[in-house]
Amino acid sequence: MLENYIIALFGGIASGIINTLAGNGSVITLYILMDLFGLSAAVANASNRLGVVTQGAGSIPQFYKSGQLNLEKNYLLLACIFVGAMFGFATTFYVNDAQFKTVIKYLLLLLLLVVLVKPERWLRQTDSNFKIPRFLLVPSALLLGFYGGFIQMGMGIFLLVLLVLGARYSLAEANAIKTVSTVSYTAVGLIIFAYAGLIDWKIGGTLAAGQFIGGFIGGYFSANYPNAPIWVYRLLLVMILWAVMRLFGIFELIMTFING
Repeated sequence: MLENYIIALFGGIASGIINTLAGNGSVITLYILMDLFGLSAAVANASNRLGVVTQGAGSIPQFYKSGQLNLEKNYLLLACIFVGAMFGFATTFYVNDAQFKTVIKYLLLLLLLVVLVKPERWLRQTDSNFKIPRFLLVPSALLLGFYGGFIQMGMGIFLLVLLVLGARYSLAEANAIKTVSTVSYTAVGLIIFAYAGLIDWKIGGTLAAGQFIGGFIGGYFSANYPNAPIWVYRLLLVMILWAVMRLFGIFELIMTFING
């Protein structure tokens, strides 16, 4: 059993780096929680939120020191996501394991198409003169917040789509805002899930410790290396492909073919 916790620690580090730089690191943590430790979707979904907060604690100071974090400019976006997430948290109590996985599968397939089309859009600098209209920003942010509170997995990628492709932010600045947003609503979600008794503190805490380390590493890399956006995009693409192949059973089909 000790080796499982060692895997959880290093899986948390990998997830923290991936979540901070791109998103979808929950592919790793949810796999560990559900497949390795056998937790139900509800408990895994709740326990996974511990690491979201700790990795943010590790990466936010790095974003702040680099000047990539502008909270005043993004207060409406952050507020709408927070409100949407509160409704999303309530929804998690009414979704079973099969429904949870089905929602993730098809959303990730959509994300893959979005990321693959015109990849150069992801490598732009922030367009300070562009401002996304409120009639688009508010419902989009509320919907994203709802999804983040409901599932969390893939939330970072969806938010990057809105910020980079919709609001024309650079990946670096979008990552900073994404991290603050997810940490703020997840901190409240932890209280809700803890009250409902859905958090496995031992396993979730091991992952969270690793994610704190990973968040620090990812935040430092994003804030200090000029070529970070290129690697972030590549990592983003790899993580979505990996998740889609796993959730649609493509890995199993390949192994079946290899083994005859």
